[in-house]
Amino acid sequence: MEYHPWSSKWLDAVCQLWNEQCGDRFPMRPELLRQNSLDDPHLLPEGSWVAVEKENQRPVGVVIAKKWSEADPVTWGKGSGWIQALLVDRACRRQGIGAELLKRAESALFQQNVEKISLGSDWWHYFPGVPDEEQETMRWAEKRGYIAGKQLFDLISSPEETAGNRSASGVGQPATGKERPASGVEQSVSGKERPAFGTELPTFAEVTFREGKPEDRDALMAFFNRCFPGRWEYEALCYFEKGGTGREFVLAEKNGAIIGFCRINDDRSPIIAQNVYWAPLFADELGGIGPLGIDPQERKFGYGRAVVEAGIYFLRQRGIERICIDWTDLVDFYRKLGFEVWKGYRSYSKILNVG
Repeated sequence: MEYHPWSSKWLDAVCQLWNEQCGDRFPMRPELLRQNSLDDPHLLPEGSWVAVEKENQRPVGVVIAKKWSEADPVTWGKGSGWIQALLVDRACRRQGIGAELLKRAESALFQQNVEKISLGSDWWHYFPGVPDEEQETMRWAEKRGYIAGKQLFDLISSPEETAGNRSASGVGQPATGKERPASGVEQSVSGKERPAFGTELPTFAEVTFREGKPEDRDALMAFFNRCFPGRWEYEALCYFEKGGTGREFVLAEKNGAIIGFCRINDDRSPIIAQNVYWAPLFADELGGIGPLGIDPQERKFGYGRAVVEAGIYFLRQRGIERICIDWTDLVDFYRKLGFEVWKGYRSYSKILNVG
């Protein structure tokens, strides 16, 4: 077995390896792999490797490591490192390949004085943790010092029609796209009718909701800096730097000032966002909602739920019926808006003794 530094040379072959191993649940696209695992400035090249069969030069494993950078405009993640992905061909497991890839990644992160390594949850992540189906991977990680944390979920607005939520032995198939009832109600998993959300904008005497525009950039960034400094602020900055026009943000305004937001995504977004990563599982378009937040001074008035309803409304105005909310533990909150659990994950982390 040979170990080669991860680079664009291996992109197509690693994309193929990924899809052979888990593409029925998490279908990879070359453009997504490039965006998240090559173009991200947090990539740690010294900790990112491809395991290649010597005879035929076929990749059978890969590890992608990342770290917080001093150049980051925000301090979120300082002292942190991440294993974004660690994948080994099932036919080649139990040969020490995964252990060798992990050792190389951890060693590089240790050399960078990283204090904590998380599995997933990185900048431009694929997963917030280890997918629930990967119980063997969880046990493998625990034997190597990783500690289980929170249970996290991806939710979807039409769970009875989802694909890709089967066990590893199943094969995900695109949904058939059943028609929604025309009566203004939807069917829940239990078959009971529930109110259709997103048919109209929520109304308040003092607060309005609208899609963002290019001229909102400065006010929106000031809002993030004031109310949500850190990861969400950085992601919004990257969005505008990559040509975002503001249409991916629903804004809640009070007296002309932004007091809340809800991110919405579709296939026209300038960045492949986390809640539409797995859109190829479906025949119809997948939309995404989140993150979202309300100014701390304006909470307890129902604006948080309302801005989600506004996000659903604007996505449905674009003809999108199937909507995903990723990386959350607020299952009960979103269930009231018609969402159900689609995928589950367990966070894992490990503290390094760098002193």
